[in-house]
Amino acid sequence: MTNLNASVVRHHGLPLSARNDGPGPVLSGSAVLTLQQARQLQLAAQGLLTPPAKEATPLALRRCIERMQLLQIDTIHVVARSPYLVLYSRLGSYPAPWLDQALAQAKIFETWAHEACFAPVADLALHRAYNAQLRQHWGLARGQRVVAEQRAHLDKLLDHVRVNGAVKSSDFERKDGRASAWWGWKDEKVWLEALFAQGELMVARRESFQRVYDLPQRVFSALETLPSPDSKDVHQTFIEKAVTALGVTQARWAHDYFRIKPRLKDADLDELVAQGKLLRIAVQGWDAPGYVHACNKTLLRRALQGKLQATHTTLLSPFDPLIWDRARALAMFDFDYRLECYTPQAQRRYGYFVLPLLHHGQLIGRVDAKAHRAQGLFEIKALYLESGVRMGEDDIGALARALQACARWHGTPQVLLTCTAPAAVLVALQKALRQLARVAARRD
Repeated sequence: MTNLNASVVRHHGLPLSARNDGPGPVLSGSAVLTLQQARQLQLAAQGLLTPPAKEATPLALRRCIERMQLLQIDTIHVVARSPYLVLYSRLGSYPAPWLDQALAQAKIFETWAHEACFAPVADLALHRAYNAQLRQHWGLARGQRVVAEQRAHLDKLLDHVRVNGAVKSSDFERKDGRASAWWGWKDEKVWLEALFAQGELMVARRESFQRVYDLPQRVFSALETLPSPDSKDVHQTFIEKAVTALGVTQARWAHDYFRIKPRLKDADLDELVAQGKLLRIAVQGWDAPGYVHACNKTLLRRALQGKLQATHTTLLSPFDPLIWDRARALAMFDFDYRLECYTPQAQRRYGYFVLPLLHHGQLIGRVDAKAHRAQGLFEIKALYLESGVRMGEDDIGALARALQACARWHGTPQVLLTCTAPAAVLVALQKALRQLARVAARRD
């Protein structure tokens, strides 16, 4: 076992630091990344290597989304909804309405991609072209079926939006008292979603996280001037973007980021390697080559030279890009994560919506948490450490600070921790949380 910079010890290695893109000398084809260095590189590319160096700003929020390429949307809110939490993990404390404002100002937009996602507005033409021509996604296929079967209803709804302006599904009352087959949606909600999937409506903004739909040209006035990229070019661009966002990846993991089909093989990346856009590199312990985008060449050099160090401790959303791909998370971090909110309660191992714990370059555990906003209480029902993780005093302190900071950002500053596994961690962590609470009380 190697303990590089923290007293967390685990059987697969440790730490990382900040991204440094830009030109650099050509790397030798014989360069080999250790698994630890590969982790460092991926965390750096994802903006999770070190704590935020500066206070968050609306611009920093948008750049964070640009760095990830996509920000997945989900409605579960036992804690902050996923897109807000993903940003918090990278930005630290920030006002949640900034994300809503970025959407309303057309700085970002909504699209089907990995799943329903926010994406940078600079990529609007790419996503619209790919969704129309090549992307295979259940959300798009569902919309296509509705278009084929109920076009007259969709046209009538489009006319309503054209004349009356933006709408929400709640603007329409259910007339027959019956639910549709889709999660109990009323017909108008089904039609709105189909028109959105087809690109005939866009999401202009969200109100209480509910989509507000409008005509694309009213949401993005320059829509008609956007280029119409070729689907093959977009396909290649999304491969590049996926590799860029992941820092280092195997070919078989890259497709999942943008839901590219079929699954990529090494031969599919030969052309991009030959063009110098991707670097093919060996990673110790992998049975397949790794790929790094040329724009991350300097970052790769720093990883190879051992100049990256992880100092960030934070909670992650279950829908964080770092763990989207279960196989990738297992191979990269020895972390087997499964979202259990769709699993019957009696069959859950950890909890409904557990949050992975990132500490100094490792995924060291998971937290079953709930934010009781009315009571100002952040309840940690259980905190589970991964097998083999050992927490020293400094690690306990860092973890306590991360939990307290997340709780305060939620507006639930009182942290209640009642269970840990292993149980021996409970007393030390409770003590650290009490000390932080006393300091915060004196400060407030």
